Amino acid sequence: MDGKDLVIMQKKPIIIGVAGGSGSGKTTVAHEVYRQFPAESILMIEQDAYYRNQTHLPMEERLKTNYDHPLAFDNDLLLEHLHLLGEGRAVEKPVYDYANHTRAEETIHVEPRDVIILEGIMILEDDRLREMMDIKLFVDTDSDMRIIRRLLRDINERGRTIDSVIDQYTAVVRPMHLQFIEPTKRYADIIVPEGGHNQVAIDLMVTKIKTILEEKSML
Repeated sequence: MDGKDLVIMQKKPIIIGVAGGSGSGKTTVAHEVYRQFPAESILMIEQDAYYRNQTHLPMEERLKTNYDHPLAFDNDLLLEHLHLLGEGRAVEKPVYDYANHTRAEETIHVEPRDVIILEGIMILEDDRLREMMDIKLFVDTDSDMRIIRRLLRDINERGRTIDSVIDQYTAVVRPMHLQFIEPTKRYADIIVPEGGHNQVAIDLMVTKIKTILEEKSML
């Protein structure tokens, strides 16, 4: 490895924040951007992986977890990992076990990359995370579409009933969205309507990221 390679590796990665409510299409947007770059130059960090470890709590207490509240996330660990990746060091990304409502024993080894996509419902709520982002996106989708997508996902992928999904949405998801997620829209550099179906917005984002990379002489 020559001196030029060392300089490139030491450059701070570009961090792209992709936020939005549950069912907004933010994950689709994040993956669409991700697949536009070589795997060796980009990585995805999901905020969902950083739900707090609850192994110290009995199951009945874990079942009460409000996953749509900022306190559900271990942002201190997420920030630590982002700083380490920014220094060119690998991290062990946690894996969350939804069946047991706590962090799994296994982790995922993550190597540093030129571009980091940070995706999650609450990533714009924490000012420390916002300060680390080069570009902040908010995927904005009508509430009726979000609840329909959530219904389909939870019924087909998580074995939930229609009643349980609706009950959770009205009691927790919707009020938490209005209190904590919707207000973070004001922090976004770009608001993307209609999620992953907005190919124009995705193409513009990819072009912008490539421009920043070129300016930083990373390509």
